[in-house]
Amino acid sequence: MGIINVTPDSFSDGGLFLSTRQAIAHARNLIGEGADVLDIGGESTRPGGQYVNADEELTRVIPVLEALADTGIPISIDTSKPEVMKHAIEAGAFMINDVNALRNPGTLEAVAPHNHVQVCLMHMQGTPQSMQTNPQYIDVVSEVKIFLQQRVQAANAAGITVNRLVIDPGFGFGKTLQHNLSLLNRLNEFTTLGIPILAGLSRKSMLGAITGNNVDQRLHESVAAALLAVIKGAKIVRVHDVKASKAALAIYTSMRDYDK
Repeated sequence: MGIINVTPDSFSDGGLFLSTRQAIAHARNLIGEGADVLDIGGESTRPGGQYVNADEELTRVIPVLEALADTGIPISIDTSKPEVMKHAIEAGAFMINDVNALRNPGTLEAVAPHNHVQVCLMHMQGTPQSMQTNPQYIDVVSEVKIFLQQRVQAANAAGITVNRLVIDPGFGFGKTLQHNLSLLNRLNEFTTLGIPILAGLSRKSMLGAITGNNVDQRLHESVAAALLAVIKGAKIVRVHDVKASKAALAIYTSMRDYDK
């Protein structure tokens, strides 16, 4: 999953692809690098990220979504607002990627009737404005897993069937470095839910905390993290660096499948 941030303040590439033209060009570049799906976001969910109203978010993402309709690549929209979800689905979105796991009022109703649309439910402790202030867990893996089970049940109750769902433990969303490492090390425990796992580790601060590299120098860490996530059971990796990630995963899958 290639990342397209149509925002001025995303932690890694804020402002680089803010214009529709820049975002479309970046999207086509990611497709050329081998992206299987594109994730377009119009509001930064980084720690301390600023709130964006629905109208502004729609102005940012819908023109990009519409311009990519001829590529044949599935498009995901990264949003927590029901208004944005509705318009994105009407414009052809394949997936809704919600960091708030369809907890906002109206979001379950916005997505449920559209049986062709996938939904990614992510765990976040707190909000983007507060999540990194002092995250605490007794057992982060068990607590995140219980939360995701509950959100799956809520989605099912609203008419969203299991085959439409993806789950994301939310690396960096209300977690310390140790919490993130525990989640990555025990990611395979989430496979018992029987729902595909998405892992988003690309360029995140947890990687910089380990190596000391700045956000624009975390290519190698990001590729390693994506590879480890797949080894531990992730089916989708959300990345900035598609070409490098695809190459590393090609080596791993070739080795894994050699004797089959």
